[in-house]
Amino acid sequence: MSQQISGNNNIPLSEVYWSLVNKADKKFSKIRDLPFYERSRYENYFFKVFKVYTQLWKFQQENRQKLVEAGLKRWEIGEIASRIAQLYYGHYMRTSDAGYLSESYVFYEAILTREYFKDGLFQDLNIANKQLRFLARFLMVCLVLGRREMVHQLVDQFKRLIDECKRTFQETDFKEWKVVAQEIVRFLKSDTAFMNIRPLRYSLVLDPNLDAGTPRASRSLRLTDAILSSYYCNEVKYSELTLDSFRMLQCLEWEPSGSLYQSTGAKMGQNAPVGVARINSQSMNDPTLPPNPRKAVLYRPSITHFLAVLATICEELPSHGILLLYLSASGKIGQISSSPLSARSATSVEENILRDFESHTIKQETEPSLQITPSGQSLRQISEDAVSTPCGLSFGSHGLTGSSYIYPSDLVPFTRKPLFIIIDSDSSTVFKNICGAEKGEPAALLLSPSHTPPLISADFSRQPSGSLFTIFLTSPVQAFCLLSEISASDMETDIFTKAEKLLSSSMNEWASTLATSDTLHPVWSQILKDPFLRRLLLRFIFCRAVLALYTPVFNNKQNQPECCPSLPESLLPTAPAVQSAVFQMANVFGATSKFTIPQDITMLESF
Repeated sequence: MSQQISGNNNIPLSEVYWSLVNKADKKFSKIRDLPFYERSRYENYFFKVFKVYTQLWKFQQENRQKLVEAGLKRWEIGEIASRIAQLYYGHYMRTSDAGYLSESYVFYEAILTREYFKDGLFQDLNIANKQLRFLARFLMVCLVLGRREMVHQLVDQFKRLIDECKRTFQETDFKEWKVVAQEIVRFLKSDTAFMNIRPLRYSLVLDPNLDAGTPRASRSLRLTDAILSSYYCNEVKYSELTLDSFRMLQCLEWEPSGSLYQSTGAKMGQNAPVGVARINSQSMNDPTLPPNPRKAVLYRPSITHFLAVLATICEELPSHGILLLYLSASGKIGQISSSPLSARSATSVEENILRDFESHTIKQETEPSLQITPSGQSLRQISEDAVSTPCGLSFGSHGLTGSSYIYPSDLVPFTRKPLFIIIDSDSSTVFKNICGAEKGEPAALLLSPSHTPPLISADFSRQPSGSLFTIFLTSPVQAFCLLSEISASDMETDIFTKAEKLLSSSMNEWASTLATSDTLHPVWSQILKDPFLRRLLLRFIFCRAVLALYTPVFNNKQNQPECCPSLPESLLPTAPAVQSAVFQMANVFGATSKFTIPQDITMLESF
């Protein structure tokens, strides 16, 4: 029965409620598709829509029984909670504030434990889809939050629900959900427990204190913003988050320290009040930590969209800020992973058909030898030259140049602001052209090897574990193990811990060397006080040394990463202090045969 609101307004409670729902839905639809950049412009939008949903949630709590009597269903309550969780996650993506991510987790967990979508799940296709959509979104939140136990629990529930729905409804209704399930399973197979022995985030407990010296710089810059994007055919991903972008996203965040991180394991009871949820979510945050850098994760953007985002963020960059630009892509059209997994990619069927069609079209168009350009080259020659000598990053499969490529010259105009650029590509070396062509601020560049070293056991350069260069920047000890063919089953915890401590000690020494160096370029000295950028730079030094001394590619420049501007000679791969660190790491893992270490270093360590 419909109840009346006391007072002057004799409006039924149900009408007030549905009016609030309609108002909230309209505001949600406006904010849902807003970009994750242009933060200041859309800040008020978030608070307005969140205010409406807070009012709606409170109203249904205070009048729950009366609304249920008026026809309110439990799945409708779950829908509101899901929208609020989406709002929190969306605002986390805009601000990188972990508090919003924690709040999103609390609401999603409440939906899970209270089973809002259980009633009518196998009678109504719409409710079944809502439950699957909720689980898929909750999976993403848990993945980013680092709640791996919950991720595996949700994956099992997700797969079981799909199978049950296929038996109850028409199987064709759930083909897309099956693809989503295959994506997350493939993602977890690639991002294994071995790759997550320790958090990728910056941990005050686990990461070394690298403030040993004061850099000789006229100013210090802080990482305030980052753009993360990758494009590879058949690359491992979940939803619109690729494996490489995910690792960089994690690497650029703070890990809650001590007991605060452990408190995230607490679960809410089914009947726990909202006040308890608020308290639990607040306990997930560490107030002693500085804010995370804001990040824009772009999934396969068009070049014009990418440049628009880059321009907008540069415009918003504060005077003390620096922008990190991470781009992972091939310099060749439609670069296909050589991993056996790629053939089984859940999303590869349509891409393979499209790629085959495009390859056939190009071949047919360039086959006639009479097609000559004004320069005297045949179109076939131009096509072969463009593929064999890439001059940029391919962010698409259409055409050899132009709208599908990011060129070094595309980034030069934005060097009016401080940029820290990481290029992970077989065409990374062409981006050295940015150095010396800047328009006001010298750029800092970390460039991956143009060729990856051969690995006997598997092609870890791209699959199944992602880019080896990116792994070195985010999980250096694991990258060393992959290169040395040390499997997770062979790994002992105490050996891994010893290796972590050894690397931390070496990085401390290198940090002191950088801070006191008279020859360190100002580009590097001005970022040394930023913990994230400093850690990336030190891990790059380790990566370069390891690949330089790796026996199968010893002294092969194509298999070594580069940086611009150059670093002091005391931290080059030829420096005894750097070589000694690599030898000690190899010695810990019993992998000295994999590396070519000068005799005087080995004798010194033995002595």
